[in-house]
Amino acid sequence: MWHQKTLTELSEALSTGKVTSVELTDHFLNRILHFADLNAFLDVNNDFSRKQAQIADEKIKSGKAGPLTGIPLAHKDVFVTREWRSTAASNMLENYVSPFDASVVERLGPDGAGMVCLGKTNMDEFAMGSSNENSAFGYSFNPWDIDRVPGGSSGGSAVAVAAGLAPAATGTDTGGSIRQPASFCGLTGLKPTYGRVSRFGMIAYASSLDQAGPMAKNAKDCALLMNAMGGHDPRDSTSLDMPAENYSRHLGQNWAGVDGGSKEEKPLAGLRIGVPKEFFSEGLSAEVRVKVEAAIAEYEKLGATRVDVSLPKTELSIPVYYVLAPAEASSNLSRFDGVRYGYRCNNPTDLKDLYERTRGEGFGNEVKRRLLMGTYVLSAGSYDAYYAKAQKIRALLIQEFKEAFQQVDILLGPTTPTTAFKLGEKTNDPVSMYLSDIYTIAINLAGLPAVSIPVGFLDGLPLGMQLIGRPFTEAKLLNAAHRYQQATDWHQRRPGGIE
Repeated sequence: MWHQKTLTELSEALSTGKVTSVELTDHFLNRILHFADLNAFLDVNNDFSRKQAQIADEKIKSGKAGPLTGIPLAHKDVFVTREWRSTAASNMLENYVSPFDASVVERLGPDGAGMVCLGKTNMDEFAMGSSNENSAFGYSFNPWDIDRVPGGSSGGSAVAVAAGLAPAATGTDTGGSIRQPASFCGLTGLKPTYGRVSRFGMIAYASSLDQAGPMAKNAKDCALLMNAMGGHDPRDSTSLDMPAENYSRHLGQNWAGVDGGSKEEKPLAGLRIGVPKEFFSEGLSAEVRVKVEAAIAEYEKLGATRVDVSLPKTELSIPVYYVLAPAEASSNLSRFDGVRYGYRCNNPTDLKDLYERTRGEGFGNEVKRRLLMGTYVLSAGSYDAYYAKAQKIRALLIQEFKEAFQQVDILLGPTTPTTAFKLGEKTNDPVSMYLSDIYTIAINLAGLPAVSIPVGFLDGLPLGMQLIGRPFTEAKLLNAAHRYQQATDWHQRRPGGIE
């Protein structure tokens, strides 16, 4: 069954003529229709997808295909596209169709890597949420248990890959929005170093935190996607001007060989894994702790050395995040005023009425909550007490990570404190919802790369752990994840009832 295959396997099947891109695309489009009740997609256009597949098949026949040419994928609806609506799951943009493609869409699409877009996936409105329950168009359902959330904000992308509706998907991570749904849905999700992937055409939430990344079945697939997605983009002022990277180059290498040492018998000999004690304190489910400790033991079998470290200021990451991110959102979302584009209220009496009713009717409750918080902390009477102080703590947090990486090569911890929680369980308790990102937010504040990988199951639900690296070490992180996945099979398991 094609939906069970990895990107590498699909690439080989396409190049050897076992299947065409049109056939693959039809296979996934049929699955999207069959499992429409999961509400993973907000917009699908079969004609557009098949047209892209036909172009890919012509490239394959001419011998001009790359490793991803002809493989379908899904895009989170935060990336603007020319052929599909780009709504950010908000009534504010319900009928918006962009005149241009986001860089991520462009680089992965027909004029780039040659992948075929299957459609746009559901998400929390303007990427604000941790459960996918904030979408204006209904929430997505976790295919492992439809009574539970898939995570957010990239929940629709996670559902699409986990349910076999797409072999891979794009996501964005502002405070854990790739890694947390990857953990809840049994996937591998990479949050790259800030600036590695262009933000051009990505509908902004918090500009100093937002980062695009891949979601797929395993680390090898994420590396292939990053090879196409990453790279400098002069249209994005936050894009890092660095040489092109091959994120697959270390896969399968021994860690000692990667760092120029002698070849060791065990693949990860020489790897120092830092385990922050704050990630294993009160608030972490005891069952999750057991699973993550077992994963650490597996790494030790592969030759890695455990080093206990402390990151005391990470406990401040949630209050810091919920000062800085809403402040940036307050600025970014000010453009949605009913004048330039997007939703406009009916029959406004004057300009003030236009602004107030347009934003009041167009935005959902969580977006309004964060805009209010952001506007407040930026106000003259609160700026120094909240925003300026949060920026100072952010600087201290970055320094704390730098000091930790003087002792270790990577950091390891749980991605989430629990497995996926039930739909509606936390909707009336925003603080409890925010705490579900307690282990992921600090990485965004520091701009570091991190990858979440599956490490087991609890009561039939998947859970993940994250590997965190120094800036620009995605290739090494993906190798460490790949080595673990070579030794285990958690990432190969799929939810029942979706075959």
